[in-house]
Amino acid sequence: MKDDLLSIIIPAFNEEENIPVTSKVVLEIMSEAEIPCELIFVSDGSKDKTFAKILEQSQKNPQVRGIEFSRNFGKEAAIRAGLAKAKGDCAVVIDCDLQHPPETIVEMYKQWKNGYEIVEGIKNSRGDETFIHKMFAGIFYKTLSFLTGFDMENTSDFKLLDRKVVDILLDMPERKTFFRAMSFWVGFKTCQVTYDVAERAFGTTKWSFIKLVRYAISNIVSFSTKPLALVNYMGVISLFAGSILAIQTFLRWVLGKASEGFTTVLLLLLILGGGILLGLGLVGTYISAIYEEIKCRPRYLIRLDTDVISENQE
Repeated sequence: MKDDLLSIIIPAFNEEENIPVTSKVVLEIMSEAEIPCELIFVSDGSKDKTFAKILEQSQKNPQVRGIEFSRNFGKEAAIRAGLAKAKGDCAVVIDCDLQHPPETIVEMYKQWKNGYEIVEGIKNSRGDETFIHKMFAGIFYKTLSFLTGFDMENTSDFKLLDRKVVDILLDMPERKTFFRAMSFWVGFKTCQVTYDVAERAFGTTKWSFIKLVRYAISNIVSFSTKPLALVNYMGVISLFAGSILAIQTFLRWVLGKASEGFTTVLLLLLILGGGILLGLGLVGTYISAIYEEIKCRPRYLIRLDTDVISENQE
């Protein structure tokens, strides 16, 4: 292993236009800063020529390596695969579209050389996002910060990890993971580096609103059990409301007044029924996550690997 080698992990999904640009820009910046590095692209089941471009860059420069999944397994799987393939003394994860500015990696690397084991990339601004996207992102991170007990506002997957931290994350057995939260959970000596989100070099975001909602739910379920407490709270509230209604009904009976309100009863049934269904859905989501864990299927499957292709060509 080369001393102080930096592994730069770049998940990519349908990013054929960005691969050559990202490879060129990142390598130039690392070369100017005299940082020894390797680039590891992970094509997450891309449908375009993403892996062909990765292979092309790999054949031009041995610093570029890459793998392609057999299908789309998701960004979390792509990050884990990149960490597993990394040979460096430290590793950083960045987006393929250069919205994570590569210049910031230089500062992260310096902080690592100063003894920090985790260097978190913190957003100064969210860049060119719609108001709706920013609003829901804010709600998600505030909720996640509350559920996890860590301040995760303006965080991202853009972070640098020491080799020991990488090894610890790879040793964790769970299938459903949340990378940006797990780096908080492991602790270690941590500092922050701020950056401004840049515009995409090419293409458009692959994240639809529905995908983001699913991603948020999956990550919350994989990292926190606090939402299950909502079922208990709903039960307590229902019991309290029922007790009040029972006392009111009894007093009316004592006073000789008939209990009124078919509408009230109907509304109570609807509220209780909705609460029960919500609770069942919440419990079902966690049971589904448990089911995925106990199957112990591989987190991802690799279809092609630039290292194997290069060896075969030799």
